[in-house]
Amino acid sequence: MDVAVVICTHNRLALLRQALGSIARAAPPTRIRPRVLVVANACTDGTPAAVEAIARDYPWPLAVIEEPRIGKANALNTALARTDADAVAFVDDDQRVDAGWLRALERGLLEHDEPLLCGRILPDWTGAEPAWVHDPSPWAIRPLPVPIQEWGEATRRIGPEERVPGGGNLVARREAAARIGPFRTDLGPTGHDLGGGEDIEWVRRGLGMGLALRYLPDLVQWHHVDPARLRLPYLMRKAYLRSRSAQSLHGCGGKGVPAFLWRKLAGNAWRAAVALHWRHTRHYLVRCAATLGEIAACRRAARSG
Repeated sequence: MDVAVVICTHNRLALLRQALGSIARAAPPTRIRPRVLVVANACTDGTPAAVEAIARDYPWPLAVIEEPRIGKANALNTALARTDADAVAFVDDDQRVDAGWLRALERGLLEHDEPLLCGRILPDWTGAEPAWVHDPSPWAIRPLPVPIQEWGEATRRIGPEERVPGGGNLVARREAAARIGPFRTDLGPTGHDLGGGEDIEWVRRGLGMGLALRYLPDLVQWHHVDPARLRLPYLMRKAYLRSRSAQSLHGCGGKGVPAFLWRKLAGNAWRAAVALHWRHTRHYLVRCAATLGEIAACRRAARSG
């Protein structure tokens, strides 16, 4: 079985090297044939030449193609169009795979028959992160600005009524990818603008078609922790964009902004203003940003009819 490991990247060569290095160091499988495909999305940092140099001594076939149209969805669609592998496994350029990832991928594909598979994504903590990221209190910032995908220690199917996984550690058999079709190019990041939703919408579309999705707990990837993502301006911007994308996918009924969203915004703003502790203020400011994202999605939906 041929498996294409796809990495879409935009001007993050240092992180891309780490991702490729982790795949090269992973324990090799014996019953699947991995080949790695890097899609350089409007890169201006020398990514194509660097990948070609890495390919000379890489343990697996490694190729790079360029997609000049900026936008991760464009890169993903190019990858799907350019591979004829039996399955496609996605790795984000700011993630590294666990040492057992290739063998877990092999077991998942050969021991289960679901057309879609997903695994864990865990923060690659270094110990230098601020203490608040591990805060278990009601004032914690959740979800964290670092992706976490975790459904426990047992393998099981993920239903359409549950939280849908993103594309950072997703596997699709060729027939499933062809049936779902291309990623929506009006969603997802353009460069590094924090957009998203293209992967969740793609998985939801597949689940809506009746395609089954299985969670594999030993299929593990570690997400890079950028210290800049742990500061309040980033937290608020990420909360705004995440909520806007989620609300856009769910829809607002096309009737403008519901009154309860304005009430929720006012309540969170008031609580932020009168809070006596900084962690309370931070919590409610992030909630304000998230509510503004929901409001923006509803206003845009109303304008578009």
